[in-house]
Amino acid sequence: MRAGEAGEALFAAPAAPEPKPAPKKPHRNERLPAAERPIARVAVDVNLAHLDRPFDYQVPEQLAGDAVPGARVRVRFAGRTVDGFVLAREETSEHTGRLGWLEKVVSPEPVLGPELAGLCRAVADRYAGTLADVLRLAVPPRHARVEAETPRDRPPATAPETTGWAAYPRGPALLEALAAGRGAHAVWQALPGEDWPTRLAEAAATTAAAGRGAVLVVPDRRDLDRVQAACEAVAGADAVVALAADLGPAERYRRWLAVARGHVRIVVGTRAAAFAPVADPGLVAVWDDGDDSLAEPRAPYPHARDVAMTRAHRDGAALLVAGFARTAEAALLVASGWAHDVVADRATVRERGPRVTAIGEDDRQLLRDPAARAARMPSVAFEAARAALGAGAPVLVQVPRRGYLPAVACARCREPARCRRCAGPLALRATGHDALPTCRWCGHPDAAYRCGACGSPQLRALAVGSERTAEELGRAFPQIVVRSSGGGAPVLDTVPAAPALVVATPGAEPVAEDGYGAALLLDGAVLLARPELRAGEETLRRWFAAAALVRPAPAGGRVVVVADSSNAAVQALVRWDPAGHAATELAAREELALPPAVRLAALDGPPAAVADLLAALPDTVEVLGPVELPPGTRLPGADERTEGAERCLARVPRAEGRALARELHAAQAVRSARKEREPVRVLLDPLDPL
Repeated sequence: MRAGEAGEALFAAPAAPEPKPAPKKPHRNERLPAAERPIARVAVDVNLAHLDRPFDYQVPEQLAGDAVPGARVRVRFAGRTVDGFVLAREETSEHTGRLGWLEKVVSPEPVLGPELAGLCRAVADRYAGTLADVLRLAVPPRHARVEAETPRDRPPATAPETTGWAAYPRGPALLEALAAGRGAHAVWQALPGEDWPTRLAEAAATTAAAGRGAVLVVPDRRDLDRVQAACEAVAGADAVVALAADLGPAERYRRWLAVARGHVRIVVGTRAAAFAPVADPGLVAVWDDGDDSLAEPRAPYPHARDVAMTRAHRDGAALLVAGFARTAEAALLVASGWAHDVVADRATVRERGPRVTAIGEDDRQLLRDPAARAARMPSVAFEAARAALGAGAPVLVQVPRRGYLPAVACARCREPARCRRCAGPLALRATGHDALPTCRWCGHPDAAYRCGACGSPQLRALAVGSERTAEELGRAFPQIVVRSSGGGAPVLDTVPAAPALVVATPGAEPVAEDGYGAALLLDGAVLLARPELRAGEETLRRWFAAAALVRPAPAGGRVVVVADSSNAAVQALVRWDPAGHAATELAAREELALPPAVRLAALDGPPAAVADLLAALPDTVEVLGPVELPPGTRLPGADERTEGAERCLARVPRAEGRALARELHAAQAVRSARKEREPVRVLLDPLDPL
């Protein structure tokens, strides 16, 4: 080595050592013995059946003050960060392995109290679902800005006047039970023409005056607005909040927090309001429980009526199932003795109700009156409309179908007209020479239609839609205003007390200021002929809802239903006897072993997956099916529409319903643990099992 090189080597900097990772800073609680570390029991947001249980996490010292029961947190789960709720704080854990740590407290706001958590768990168990799915329905997403707002004070509550309940022999006793805080169970049959929003508001205000909370659940926004206005008139605007999906995330969370913090005792809302976290609930009421809007379309598909029943049972609250009509489920509550009837006597019903006439759809009747033929309605209905209009009152015309001619058939052999491309039903959307029959499924027009059975190119109407009905009525009554509500037209809330023809689809009937002079219920055979288990019950519910808007018979009110008068639903409408029809319907379902007399589970999925799930059930479960589902059915959890899916029904006696739900949940847990990719949808007590 040369001298220069040696000098450079002598004064050269030594090689840098390999960097060592900085030691990880331990949590403060790691210095404590494991037995002394605080534990949080967390419900994680993972909707896998085999993981449907709470998990324990250690609480860092810096989070101990915020990780209170009900708080939103984030934790590490299966290698990823997920949301969750603290269910409880524990001193010890039954888990013998190493526990993870809470990563973060998203919000210390206790939004999931023990009562709400218990209700969600009970609903999940009843419907063979997971707690995570129910929590998504019950607790709205968080808005930090809303949580920071100053809460409002709770106004004092006073007992209201309740004279309207005197029309029902057991009405005053129900109000006394609410005032005393007793958990009464009742099925209320509202009288025709009843101001039912005010009656519900009086029941809620009576409950609030006793220091307890009230939850009123209604099917849709129109009903919500009416009940909210009635509650504000009876109890004050600050005493009630309305919960609905269309409020927007921030406003909905603001109102939900007002309820959770105990600043409001009366809650009115649509189906999700059945979970509203009112403090010390004393009344849970459901209006028009037969409306399918009250059935949740997301897993585990709970019905608001069943949520209300579960809540009333758990919290010792009163339950009120109410409506103009009555479902078989409500009839079962009365027949079992679990609930009492709140109905008026027959004399009061006859005094309050309109005169109802049933007349069949006989084309020969149209030949007797040219004006009636132009309006496509029997002469009796035409005369009732003409008399009501002459008396200065509006007339309600209920049409079960929207559109112009929503269903057509061959004019010669009456064979339903089908699309030659996809076999879907054909319809006419307008009239005239240029109108073409168009498929309601694929939208393909068929300009050269010929009947597949007889070859005829002529079409006739199977059902007349609301647009065609309004057009025909305009020709028959040229000097009368014709208004449309629903069926593509804007839904009207009210109509003035003046001569007018109001054509409405079911559920879109506006309220007349002084009552309708007459109601014409058209195309009854179309409603009654639907291939559904609840066709008669649903048809009668729609008829009662429309007929209840008509003036009493002493004031000239008339209802004409165009349907076969020998039908049981038609007879129940003529007698105004919804309770009798529901009792008869319940007896028929008991004889046929159909819900609600039994518990029934519908299993939808690919044949192999459904068979795998059924194989895990006990031999005591009766299996019906399989039957093919409509092509292109979309199953939850599937990436695309499932072809070749089928449905099987699992049936057990009603007393074994809880066991069936447990077995189905356990079977789903096994499939979930095996990471089966083919989903199976489980629906307990579906509205239409057929």
